[in-house]
Amino acid sequence: MLKVLFAASEGAPFVKTGGLGEVIGSLPAALRQLGIDARVILPKYRLIPQELRQSIRYIKHIYVKLGWRYQYCGIEESEYNGVPCYFIDNEYYFGRDVVYGYGDDEVERYAFFCRGILDSLIHTGFMPDVIHCHDWQTGAIPVLLEAHYRHLDFYRRVRTLFTIHNLKYQGIFDRKILGDILDLGDDYFTHDKLEFYGNVNILKGGLVYAKLINTVSPTYSYEIQMPFFGEGLDGLLRARKHELFGILNGVDYSVYNPDFDPLIFKNYDQDHPEGKLENKLKLQETLGLEVCGDIPMISIIVRLVPQKGIDLIVHVLEEILAMNVQLVVLGTGEWHYENIFRDAAKRYPKKLSANIFYDNTLAHRIYAGSDLFLMPSLYEPCGLAQLFSMKYGTIPIVRETGGLKDTVQPYNEFTGEGNGFSFANYNAHDMLYTIKRALNFYYNKDIWHSLMRRAMQCDYSWKRSAMEYIALYKRLVEA
Repeated sequence: MLKVLFAASEGAPFVKTGGLGEVIGSLPAALRQLGIDARVILPKYRLIPQELRQSIRYIKHIYVKLGWRYQYCGIEESEYNGVPCYFIDNEYYFGRDVVYGYGDDEVERYAFFCRGILDSLIHTGFMPDVIHCHDWQTGAIPVLLEAHYRHLDFYRRVRTLFTIHNLKYQGIFDRKILGDILDLGDDYFTHDKLEFYGNVNILKGGLVYAKLINTVSPTYSYEIQMPFFGEGLDGLLRARKHELFGILNGVDYSVYNPDFDPLIFKNYDQDHPEGKLENKLKLQETLGLEVCGDIPMISIIVRLVPQKGIDLIVHVLEEILAMNVQLVVLGTGEWHYENIFRDAAKRYPKKLSANIFYDNTLAHRIYAGSDLFLMPSLYEPCGLAQLFSMKYGTIPIVRETGGLKDTVQPYNEFTGEGNGFSFANYNAHDMLYTIKRALNFYYNKDIWHSLMRRAMQCDYSWKRSAMEYIALYKRLVEA
């Protein structure tokens, strides 16, 4: 049986800030159903809910070498959804009120996590064939494995797969961390290793030293080989293109399914979609919008940052609100975007609901109650929100990039094919035209109900993607 350890900085339900947490919370369970001994290892954050912390059991503690430091490392374990989970415990590094971006020691925190993972393997009783690393926070694992552990018999056959969830975030730090924290010599500070414009790039290290690399959608795997999307690493990725794969993220339909979702107002399915209208009316009432089933409701559930195309929305916000629509926003991000939506909500209280926070229950209710979902991203490695929306019969409007292009097939009124609407150029009026086009079809109920049904029938579960990951694991261990 193949043994795979998922190393990540977050994973549902213990801690989740975005798509990475969703993936770590669902893919290992899907792999176990296919006969893979998949397990997870995470930092033991203070933010883990108390009811989940109670299930975490102490195994032992060790001391991890981090440059000149020897730091306490607790090794603990739990289980969720049939998946064994390990935790690296250190209150100094992880006993904080936020997951990321706290203080100037981010590299030290996650370098400790990486070394803690490698040092803990001998104590957990689980020796993986593959360590599956995710994003820059675990990018040091492939580097450290080759530099400090590979010569030991215990680690000789361990292979690494590195998954890029978002190339924008790379973990770039001053070169002094090379020796001070990573215990690496200056021979690692070269353009073909960790050096990056005079600094150390942790994600680059993962890309250089991992045996195989993948991204979370086929289109994104091609896009990042081009300068615009490559974030300075396109040359490296082109050099490794034969070892770079795109595997689409999946959805856990035991969580996101209107047929039995306990968080929405009324359950419904593709054969009995009338419950969606009741969700809409209840949502309008809850948010203080005009209660009317005939007004199309457009939802936006994203981080309010440039990546998500918020600039396009802001540019034509007044034109959108001049139409007979309601707009529901849920999310946080850059303060000027937050303020724009707050201000617009004050001026259009019956048309715009600006919820500048994140609430999981409200998110589910918005997916279930809205008619259209807007996600005009500048770039999108995969995107999960458009997949959630389709399962709830909420039709996506997206820009054709990354995973959005791979999952949303634009509606063709001549053939009747398609599960959403899309536009290619990063242009606010192209987006506005696409919104208006979608609204024209919204008022043709036969077309709209057929479009809803096709969207709800789309299967983006983990089954096919999990098989693709298994193929990569086998390629690694058989090499």
